[in-house]
Amino acid sequence: MALLDPGVWTGKIFDGGWTTAAGGVYDVTEPATGGTLGTLGQASAADVQRAAETAASAQRDWAARTYEERAAVLRRAGRLFEDHAAEVQDWIVRESGSIPPKAELEAHFAASLCYESAALASHPQGLVLPSAQPRWSLARRRPAGVVSVIAPFNFPLILSMRSVAPALALGNAVLLKPDPRTAVCGGVTVARIFQEAGLPAGLLHLLPGGREAGEAVVAAPEVRVVSFTGSTAAGRKIGEVCGRLLKRAHLELGGNNALIVLPGAKVTDAVSAGAWGAFLHQGQICMTSGRHLVHESLHEEYVAALADKADKLPVGNPASGPVALGPIIDEGQLAHVDELVRGTVAAGARLAAGGTHEGLFYRPTVLAEVTPDMPAYAQEVFGPVAPVVPFATTEEAIALAAASEYGLSLGILGDVGQAMRIADAVPTGLVHINDQTVNDEPVVPFGGLAASGNGSRFGGPDANIEAFTETQWVTIRDQIATYPF
Repeated sequence: MALLDPGVWTGKIFDGGWTTAAGGVYDVTEPATGGTLGTLGQASAADVQRAAETAASAQRDWAARTYEERAAVLRRAGRLFEDHAAEVQDWIVRESGSIPPKAELEAHFAASLCYESAALASHPQGLVLPSAQPRWSLARRRPAGVVSVIAPFNFPLILSMRSVAPALALGNAVLLKPDPRTAVCGGVTVARIFQEAGLPAGLLHLLPGGREAGEAVVAAPEVRVVSFTGSTAAGRKIGEVCGRLLKRAHLELGGNNALIVLPGAKVTDAVSAGAWGAFLHQGQICMTSGRHLVHESLHEEYVAALADKADKLPVGNPASGPVALGPIIDEGQLAHVDELVRGTVAAGARLAAGGTHEGLFYRPTVLAEVTPDMPAYAQEVFGPVAPVVPFATTEEAIALAAASEYGLSLGILGDVGQAMRIADAVPTGLVHINDQTVNDEPVVPFGGLAASGNGSRFGGPDANIEAFTETQWVTIRDQIATYPF
C-alpha cells in the first residue's frame, strides 16, 4: 500500500489512528488545475480539546522512555521519508504548486530534520551549578509537555517538520494544524510517516481546519508551547493570546528582505541570484528577495538583465512539464500580488517585465523606477515580484535595507569587506554574503527580528532545546536540612 493511499485518510483526522472529525470534511484543491485531489477531515474545537487531553496523557509516558527509544523512532521516520520520497514529492508538487526541485528539497530536508532531531534525544540535558549551601545544585531541561505546531502553505512539509521532529525527540507530544490548503503534504504525510515509524499512539495529532481549529490549538489548557509559522498579522494575534494565557510562543513571521548589489559585483551572477531569490516558488517564501538595492553604477544593466531573465522563465503546471514557476496558491493571494503591482505602476514605477497572469499563473515581474514608498516595495508581496531601487553610497544602502518593519534575511553581493560592514549595521536575523536571501539548513538557528518574529529560533541543538523544553532547578542534600523553626 502507498504511504499516502487516500483510502487511509479520506475524510479523517489523526490521533494515532484515523478517525472521523466532528467538524466535517473539506476538499483539497490542486491550484494548477482547480481539480480536487482528495477530502480531509476538518477538526472542530471539540476535536482539538480531545486531542490535547489525549496528548497530555500520552506525553508523560513518552518523556519517561529512554533516549534510545525516542531516537529510534526519529531515525525510522527519516528513512521512511527517503524510501517514500517520490510519492511525497508528487503531493508537494500538486497540492502546493511547487516545481519538482523544490519538492525534492522538502523531502530531503524532512529526512534530515528527523536525523538531526534523533540526536537531540541523547543531548546533554543540563548543568551542574555552584551553590553557597552544602548541597548539589543542578539545572536540567525537561520536556515542555504538549506543543502546538501551526504550519503554512508555502513549504508545508519543512515548516511542519521543523517543529514536529525536535519536539517529539525531546519528549513532547504535538498537535499539528497545517494550512488546510496543503494539509496532505504538510500534515497527512507527517502523520503517516510517524505512524509507520512506530510512534506511540496519542503523541501526534493531525488537526486540519480553519480559524476554529487554529484558535483551539492555541487556547487548549494542556498546550504549553505554540510554534507558529505564518503571516505577521496572524502571529501578532497568536502572540497576544499566548501572552494572556502565559504560554510560550515561537513566532516565525513575514519578511520584506533586501538583496544589496554592491559596486563591482558581476551582474550576470547577481541577476541569477536575484532571480532565484525573488521568483523561487512564485515568491511565496518569507525569505524572498523582495527589495533589490543595486548600486547606481550597475542599476540599469541589472534591471535590463533581470527583466530579460524574467521574460524567459517558463510558467505553468509543474506536474505537467518542466517550468520555473508554478501557480500562486489561490485567488486571494493572486489578487493581493496583482493589487500591489498595479498600485506600484500607478504610483509611477515602470513595469520592466511581467505584471500579467493567466488564471493563478503570475508572470515573474520586475519593477524599475521604484521609490521606497511604493506598495510593492514597502509591503511584503509574497509573489514573484522584484522591485529594484538604486543607491549611491554604502550608507544609503544600509539606510534603505534597515528601513523596514521586518528583519528576517539580508543578502549582499560583492566585496566581502564592504558587505561585512553592511551586515554589522542592518538589524536582521539572517545574513548571506555573496548569496541571495532564501537559505536554510536543519542545523542552523533560524528566525527573524521585529515584525519577522519574536526572536525565537528553530534549528540546531541549542535553539531546539530552548524552544521545546523547560529549565528545572534541582538541589540535593545528603541529609535533611534543619531550620530554626
